[in-house]
Amino acid sequence: MTLTLTRSGRRGRSAPSPWWRGRKAQGWLYAGPTAVIVGVLFVVPLVLVGWMSLNRWPLLGKATPNFPGNYTAIADNPLFVDAVVFTLKYTVITTVLLSALALGLALLVQERRPGVGFFRTAFFLPGAVGFAAAALLFYGMLNNDFGPIDPILRSLGITDEPVKWIGTPNMALFSTITLVLWRFAGFNMLILLTGLQSIPVEVYEAARTDGADRWQIFTKITLPLLRPTIALMLILSVTGSLLAFDQFFVFTNGGPDNSTVSMVMVIYRDAFFRFDLGGAAALSVVLLVALVALNALQMKVLRK
Repeated sequence: MTLTLTRSGRRGRSAPSPWWRGRKAQGWLYAGPTAVIVGVLFVVPLVLVGWMSLNRWPLLGKATPNFPGNYTAIADNPLFVDAVVFTLKYTVITTVLLSALALGLALLVQERRPGVGFFRTAFFLPGAVGFAAAALLFYGMLNNDFGPIDPILRSLGITDEPVKWIGTPNMALFSTITLVLWRFAGFNMLILLTGLQSIPVEVYEAARTDGADRWQIFTKITLPLLRPTIALMLILSVTGSLLAFDQFFVFTNGGPDNSTVSMVMVIYRDAFFRFDLGGAAALSVVLLVALVALNALQMKVLRK
C-alpha cells in the first residue's frame, strides 16, 4: 500500500497490492514445488510404510490388521540377527577406513601447488561413476574366469593360483570394502577439503609464529575447526553403510552362504521373494528408528 497525491493536493492511499505480489506469497510459490516433491516422494511413502507395518500385507490380496505381529516376527527371521551383526561390522570398518583415507587425501591436496588440480580431479572421478556400475566393474575385474586381476598377479609372481575374491566371507567383505573406498574416498575428500579451506590462513600463520610444529597444528587447530565438516562426513558415511544394498546385491549377491547379507537385503528378500510386504515394512521402520537415534547420538557427541 503506497501514498499518492490526489488532484486537490492531499495525500491519499492507493489500492492494496494483490496478494500474489506479497513477499510471503512469493516465498510460498518458490518453496511450493520442493514441498510437493518432498511430500510425494518422502512423506507419503513414509506414512504408507508405517501403515503397512501395522498390517498383514500380501503382494496380492486384501490387507488385514496385524499389529504387533510384524514386529514380533522380526526376531524369528532367520537372517535378521546375522544381517544386523554383519551390517554393524561393515559400517564400523568402512567408516574408519573411509574417514582416514578421505582425510589423508584432503590434506594431501589442501595447499595450492603445481599439479594439485589434476590430483583433486583424479581422486574425485570415481565418485562420478554410478554405484551399480562400479560394482559391475569390480565384479568383472575380480572374476576368476575372465577378470584381468588374477592373470596380472600370477604374471608378477605374487600368487600361484586364482584368488577367491568373493569366494570366502572374509575376502568378499574385503573386496566390497575396497570397492566402497575406491568409489567414495574422493567424494568424502571433497567434503573435508571444503572444510579445510574455510579455516583462516591467519590461524596457521599465528601458530607457526608461536613455534607450533605440524602435529600440533593438526591436532590443536585443524581437527577442532574441522569438527562440523567431520560430523557431516560421518553422518553420511554411517547412514550410507547401514543402508548398503547395491554393492552386496550386484557384487556378491549376499554370498557366499549369506555371509554378506545386509539389513536392506533382508528387507528386499522379505518383500520380493517371500512377498511379505508387511514384515518388510516393519523391518524398514525399525531400521529408520535406529538410523535417527544413531545420527542424533553422533551429533550430540561431535558437538562437544
